[in-house]
Amino acid sequence: MSTDSRTAAKTADAPPAARPDVPARVGAPVTVLLWGGGLLLLLASVAVAVTIGPARISVPDVWSTVAAHLGFGASDLSPIRDGIIWNLRMPRTLLAAVCGAGLAVCGTVMQSLLRNPLADPFVLGVSSGASTGAVVVVVLGVGGGAVSLSAGAFVGALLSFALVLLLIHTLGGSTDRVVLSGVAAMQLFSALTSFVVMTSADAEQTRGVLFWLLGSLSGVGWSEVALCSAVLAVCLVVCLAHARTLDAFAFGQDAAAALGVNVARTRIVLLCTTALLTAALVSAAGAIGFVGLVLPHAARALTGSGHRRLLPVTALAGAIFLVWVDTLARTVLDPQEVPVGVVTALIGVPAFVLVLYRTRSTS
Repeated sequence: MSTDSRTAAKTADAPPAARPDVPARVGAPVTVLLWGGGLLLLLASVAVAVTIGPARISVPDVWSTVAAHLGFGASDLSPIRDGIIWNLRMPRTLLAAVCGAGLAVCGTVMQSLLRNPLADPFVLGVSSGASTGAVVVVVLGVGGGAVSLSAGAFVGALLSFALVLLLIHTLGGSTDRVVLSGVAAMQLFSALTSFVVMTSADAEQTRGVLFWLLGSLSGVGWSEVALCSAVLAVCLVVCLAHARTLDAFAFGQDAAAALGVNVARTRIVLLCTTALLTAALVSAAGAIGFVGLVLPHAARALTGSGHRRLLPVTALAGAIFLVWVDTLARTVLDPQEVPVGVVTALIGVPAFVLVLYRTRSTS
């Protein structure tokens, strides 16, 4: 039996506080409080964020409009104000919440699966593939107008992940090989994106593509919200079903195998799940960085490393975080809008440096 296996066997049944790499478990009442409080805070954040903007709208106006569109009574707001709430701000705010939750969950899974605290949802090169797909549609006009930017980005993301899977199959499935395969795909598709933009795009197209590449939630509708929400729900269920398996991966692949985990199958299932979710989110909102890198560490500080508690809390934290980041991005320089990815980077870089510092201190 390997060293990792012996370590796992000795510590698997030990109290959490006795494990050197797993914080003490959070009690059930505290967990319920975190989930319930997080959900209420998310609902309040969405309601308040929708009111922020040039048009004067109150929280009761938001609830009245939502209730009216859901068939509960009628709203006395004017059609213009109703449209601002229901057709413009509400889908954008809800998509921000969905993207924040999805990216945070993907980051949590990738960090546990690869045993790398610096892993994020884009480590598999999905965002670079999405960028290539987007510029191919926008700049080269592939599809003749029948293919949208989001559809092109989604196809590009899947092609990038398919290349990563091929490299993993060819080179071997160790965590180092997975990361290096993702880096290779990322560099390839980033180069293709730059080449297409430099050789074929005019100034207006370049500006539009750059804005999308930095992350943008402007112009989204209910169709994007519905699609991304459905993908998030399915992928979150899959990740929660593998929560105990992700706990086992904390001891390494050899230890997880000794504990009865089918390492190869589990890794493929979770890699495909996170890649699909990341592809859907990136195709709708662009590459919004640092959410999946930083939020999992903040959530672990509250819940510990048990994934049954960690995943829901991380999703709620990511949703609340990105709702307010998007609100800041669209209002801080009003009427000009700042790409969401710029704001998350400004906030995330100091947090990333802190993660690096803590990683060095504990290594």
